[in-house]
Amino acid sequence: MQPGITVRQLTKDFGGLRAVDDLSFSVGSGEVVGFLGPNGAGKSTTMKMITGYLEPTSGEVEVCGMALSQQPLAIKAAIGYLPEGAPLYGDMTPRRFLDFIASVRGLEPAERHRRIDAVVDRMALRGVLDQAIDTLSKGFKRRVGLAQAILHDPPVLILDEPTDGLDPNQKHEVRELIRDIAADKAIIISTHILEEVEAICSRAVIIAGGRLLADGRPAELASRSEYHNAVVLVVRDGPPDLRERLAAVPGVARVEVLDEAGDRLRLLASHGRSILAAVGDALSGAGLQAEELYVEAGRLDDVFRNLTHAVAGRETRS
Repeated sequence: MQPGITVRQLTKDFGGLRAVDDLSFSVGSGEVVGFLGPNGAGKSTTMKMITGYLEPTSGEVEVCGMALSQQPLAIKAAIGYLPEGAPLYGDMTPRRFLDFIASVRGLEPAERHRRIDAVVDRMALRGVLDQAIDTLSKGFKRRVGLAQAILHDPPVLILDEPTDGLDPNQKHEVRELIRDIAADKAIIISTHILEEVEAICSRAVIIAGGRLLADGRPAELASRSEYHNAVVLVVRDGPPDLRERLAAVPGVARVEVLDEAGDRLRLLASHGRSILAAVGDALSGAGLQAEELYVEAGRLDDVFRNLTHAVAGRETRS
């Protein structure tokens, strides 16, 4: 895997406030990493340090094998950045705006026209090229923001809340665009939308209080949830003591009732153990048949909440 972004022991202080605290992680080419954390976790501050907009108090950032402290201009040239809210010049048209960005990026005229045509087609902007940006929908504004971020075909992309405020259709469109460009780039997506991570990210990094809490594939992190390997089943007209029978199955930690009739149950597994076979045996032994039966993979939101609440609790007590 080609080097993309490497963050080593990154720290940022604002007076007496430590916004980022000894943070280390990496993103390789071809990876889309979801950068997760509650509000105030230090996500945007970290991204601004990676892009060179803020200077770290301590620690180091490397992009494409280059140290930010030694080659800041080369690193800025290697990064495409979509800030939160994608601030644009509203009175400009997408055509004028992209031409302006291309000139700032130092693209020669022939290359400038080629790259603008390429991103316009990739982002499906042809129909709004000469329309004032202020008059565009949020979805098209995000497309323009993404177009400027990839205009110079950078190997690294930093995207801060790329789908924030979009409706479900617009979110789907932007996610498809990110998937389309992800194969040969190192991409960080800062977000608090967990469905975003599950939809498009190959890894997730969770921070809170400026500190790293978890780093792994979304499925790996979800497996830390208490719902990992939970069995959900529906048994119509079961015996009155069905819950007690199922609670006694080896490996079952707890039984939850999911509907008013008491027909739909969730059996939580002790320490994520596999309990499906034992539950099936218990049902067969009692002469019962489940109308519906499936195993849950786990919930990323459950893991996120538990990790970040634990940090919030420690900070409150300190």
